[in-house]
Amino acid sequence: MAQYDPSEVEMLVATANELADAARKQTLAHFRSATLRADSKRGADFDPVTQADRAAEQAMREILAHRRPNDSVVGEEFAATHGSSGVTWVIDPIDGTRAYLSGTPTWGVLIAVSDATGPLLGVIDQPYIGERFVGGFGRAWVEGPMGRADLACRPARPLDQATLFTTFPEIGTPEEEAAFARLKSRVRLTRYGMDCYAYALVAAGQIDLVVEAGLQPYDIHAPIAVIEAAGGVVTNWQGGPAHQGGQVIAAANRDVHAAALELLNG
Repeated sequence: MAQYDPSEVEMLVATANELADAARKQTLAHFRSATLRADSKRGADFDPVTQADRAAEQAMREILAHRRPNDSVVGEEFAATHGSSGVTWVIDPIDGTRAYLSGTPTWGVLIAVSDATGPLLGVIDQPYIGERFVGGFGRAWVEGPMGRADLACRPARPLDQATLFTTFPEIGTPEEEAAFARLKSRVRLTRYGMDCYAYALVAAGQIDLVVEAGLQPYDIHAPIAVIEAAGGVVTNWQGGPAHQGGQVIAAANRDVHAAALELLNG
């Protein structure tokens, strides 16, 4: 990781919070609204995008154009912009658009600051609940209705006591689904849905594992930063870097990570 002086770190954190505030305003303006409409990006294969997705990303991009004009930006809804600073903002205006459309409060706004080494700072924000999970540069905390608290992942415990999350029961390809089934058969509790909020629960010490496949970089950069700052581990299914997306495992500690990897890889 490149070295960033404290004043630069504070500026990055402040800018990330400003982006999250702007996205909160835009997403809450449409959440559970009778006027909410969704288009599908891929026609018959329903991949929804709403006016809230676009409005929230546009609001964040406008702030970055003013505050950080030399940084690159990668988002879900608009083309990437390339800067000269070596810093890239990786943003997902609504992670969990299906949950958003359904009125469930488990979607979130993802904001990450990354460089060539991967994610440095992440924000997982749930506007409706009012919870914001932040992690990076050796610190991790949550702010919300219960105040502010440090984040710390759950200590190691046997796999047969672990709680596992994934977004869809039919995870990935048939081979990936079979690998997930091996892991599911060994843990105590498996739950579905939650989208990015599941990663926040790993950082908060509530659950042990999140396993996904088919992710995009904007789905995982922010969770990586938050979970790693809280003491957890995020890799691909082979134990390598996960910030390019694809197959991802987020674990509360190295012991449960190792046990889960063994099962995922047969």
